[in-house]
Amino acid sequence: MSRLLITGGSGFVGRNLAEQLGVRHDVLAPSRAQLDLLDDDGVAACLARGRFDVVIHAATERSTRAQPNEARLLERNLRLFFNLARRAGDYGKLLWFGSGAQYDRRHAVPRMPETYFDTHVPVDAYGFSKYVAGKYIEKADNLYDLRLFGVFGPHEAWEVRFISNACCRALWDLPVTIRQNVRFDYLHVDDLARIVEWFIGHQPRFRSYNICRGEAYELETLGRMVIEASEKPLDLVIAEPGMRREYSGDNRRLLAELGGYRFREMGDCIRELYDWYATRKESIPRERLFFDEGRTA
Repeated sequence: MSRLLITGGSGFVGRNLAEQLGVRHDVLAPSRAQLDLLDDDGVAACLARGRFDVVIHAATERSTRAQPNEARLLERNLRLFFNLARRAGDYGKLLWFGSGAQYDRRHAVPRMPETYFDTHVPVDAYGFSKYVAGKYIEKADNLYDLRLFGVFGPHEAWEVRFISNACCRALWDLPVTIRQNVRFDYLHVDDLARIVEWFIGHQPRFRSYNICRGEAYELETLGRMVIEASEKPLDLVIAEPGMRREYSGDNRRLLAELGGYRFREMGDCIRELYDWYATRKESIPRERLFFDEGRTA
């Protein structure tokens, strides 16, 4: 059993990891109100007291259509990271969730390998914050960059995240809507938890890894999986023709470390997530599914 600090404990990824890893480890997953990562003295005190084997940094700030980019996003994300990274001597290792955005979404190519990093410098605040932290980790001794592409599952923001939004629309007998089709590399949060478990108990050979399926699905295909799971004759609406640039990663470095890992079947994951929302339907206001009609992906 390891002693873990999971930041962003009230967020989607942090909450799921705390629930799953807490079965096997001693987990502290404070909310923002309990641990302000922008308070450098507070972070230092927490790390000194905690004597954590592993810090899992899941807290992040990013912009969405529901929550537009704030002017200080770049500064805040970097302070969240560096207030932990600069105290690297106070814990065993830090697993930081980077992003495929580090490769620069403007120049995304299918199945981007880790070596594609630094080919381009992102211009958006979120991608650039991840890029700067990733460059720092390259020369760190006990910090690791786990680059996420798309993670989905229970507790995510169903208002704006495509698969969950599609599930909720289907529950209310609404058509599944897509802004524009794209091939996207989605990973279920259960797979993420199992992969993080490996990083907790092993010494990785590299500083960075793409944490993804290595398999991209069209949003149209995923939307039809949701409709199939609902068992309803629903429409699927694509607002704009054409395909956006694929967003996917090469996961061969990860699989070589894990050895024989098998991802959960996508259809099973979507059916399970639909059923999870079905038990919570009354907590999902139908009117909130119209806030960004046709533009949930």
